[in-house]
Amino acid sequence: MHDTHGDASGAFPATGTTNNPTVTGPTKPRPTVSVVIPAMNEAKNLPYVAFRMPDEAVDQIVFVDGNSADDTVAVARRLWPDATFVTQTRSGKGNAIACGVEHCTGDIIVMIDADGSTDPAEIPLFVQALVDGADLAKGSRFVGAGGSTDITALRRAGNKVLNGIVNAVFRTEFSDLCYGYNAFWARHAECMELPPTRYRRAQWGDGFEIETVINVRVATAGLAITEVGSFEGPRLHGRSNLNAYSDGMRVLRTINQEWQHWRAHSSAERHGVRAGSGVTVEPADELAG
Repeated sequence: MHDTHGDASGAFPATGTTNNPTVTGPTKPRPTVSVVIPAMNEAKNLPYVAFRMPDEAVDQIVFVDGNSADDTVAVARRLWPDATFVTQTRSGKGNAIACGVEHCTGDIIVMIDADGSTDPAEIPLFVQALVDGADLAKGSRFVGAGGSTDITALRRAGNKVLNGIVNAVFRTEFSDLCYGYNAFWARHAECMELPPTRYRRAQWGDGFEIETVINVRVATAGLAITEVGSFEGPRLHGRSNLNAYSDGMRVLRTINQEWQHWRAHSSAERHGVRAGSGVTVEPADELAG
């Protein structure tokens, strides 16, 4: 595991914290875990995800459907009859994550993909990183046992450039900014300011930029981040909704927006008020997920 915690001032707090529960003794119960699975037309991939799910380490599945045209929901209900089922309010991965987080009841929230590329069997590694002191356990394909059989040369190069920009601007040490396998203490969801779910109009953070939004906001809040080596497999069936160019440009805009967001919060704190969302929302047609 690789510590990459920091804030925009360049300060990197100690990895250990005193307010997280631990599992060092048999008398201390483990924290409860909710897993958010956003899915759209993933019926063929879900059996593999369920097969790899460590049931003994998971207390709640929150399944978020993106208005699938296939039998994704029916398959999910057969695989996880006790899960919490949610239909996202708009489109895009970010909106799906926000909808799912609203329904989580666990101490820890884990975000995975429904296409089989993120391995649910790694969930205990992420949970342990949090128990050991991290506020956010950030999956990385480029540290420790991490790797990928799915990332293309173009996406790898783009990810490296985006990592470099974010690390320079916010003085962080991310190795894999855009990877979507993450876990965090539920109490920190508020500082992430996920896009509100009640509006019909598209909101900033509704799309694939959500990972960048979360990572940057956790870092600028001064919370502890630990990178966890994670192996990304190939999508098993179907086509990805990710577009390397358009989503890469979207992340670039996100970095700029988050810089403004952080400056607004910093200014508000200096004046003793809460900034709320200091992000300028672009026209809805440019934000469709």
